Amino acid sequence: MRILVTAPYHEQGLLELKSNFREVIYKPWKENDRAFNEDELTELLKENGAEALITEHDHVTEKVLRSNRHLQFIGVCRGTPSNVALTVATELKIPVFYTPARNAQAVAELFIANTICFMRQVLPGMQWLKERKWEAGAHTSYLQFKGAELAGKTIGLVGFGAIGQLIAGMIVNYPCAIQYYDPYVNESAFPDYKKTSLEDLFRTSDIVSVHLPVTCETQQLINHSLLQLMHRDALFVNTARASVVNRNDLYEVLASGSIKGAILDVFDNEPPDELDYKIIDLPNVMATPHIAGATFEVEDHHVRIMNKVLIDWYIHGNQTADKIYNKEVLASVI
Repeated sequence: MRILVTAPYHEQGLLELKSNFREVIYKPWKENDRAFNEDELTELLKENGAEALITEHDHVTEKVLRSNRHLQFIGVCRGTPSNVALTVATELKIPVFYTPARNAQAVAELFIANTICFMRQVLPGMQWLKERKWEAGAHTSYLQFKGAELAGKTIGLVGFGAIGQLIAGMIVNYPCAIQYYDPYVNESAFPDYKKTSLEDLFRTSDIVSVHLPVTCETQQLINHSLLQLMHRDALFVNTARASVVNRNDLYEVLASGSIKGAILDVFDNEPPDELDYKIIDLPNVMATPHIAGATFEVEDHHVRIMNKVLIDWYIHGNQTADKIYNKEVLASVI
């Protein structure tokens, strides 16, 4: 099998692929300074005679797939293969593998870091110091930037997949009370945490953190009716996807001071548009430019996960479905 790899891959990972498959052609999108568009990707697959593709951000559209019906698989080095026309891949019986939880550690760590920074007023304190505002009075900063501890807070996790579970495990010993909303999780599997309704979670949590994929169910799920349930000192965090939140409603709640503030890493438009920047510029918003999953180690994780599932599937015949996204094709490819 000849595999075209456009995802970032370290040398050891490429060598492992080469030792198990016939040939690997490495053309990382980073050398292009952007993801390959559908025409570029179609041409790359054609000129390299690729029989399979491992991608990260490239646009694997219907045009790409119908021009390459022969592909034996598509590997997507992401938590969800949202850059692939999955309906078409399933129709053409092309299995799509992916790397769930590749960035779970990175996102969980940044959630904790940013939450503590926000609650302890770290960034305003740093800026105040850099601007030489520390004048008379030794205790000026102590009084002005006194914050709150994470310990003792109730954390509400909207979505309790790999990232939510990892966050819960990391912060429960601060200690924090953990509750979550996820209709697809069996509460008996997590007896130490409280499963609750979405409304109760927003009503009773000190910190609400969103960990949802974008689906028909989750699009604009979080709106004014939920946000207005939060108490005045509550903090809203979104490191998942912006489109699961109604940004007009979020702006209204934040601008009115109905809640303490928000920590945001994702936006409806990237780069942000005017409304996104109105939210970003609010004094009670701590915003980062979609970097929750941006660690060097994330690429190591996706190489490990992808190689394992491909070698297990094609070389060892261990055909489990936990990391194949379009499970409908299983019957036809086994």
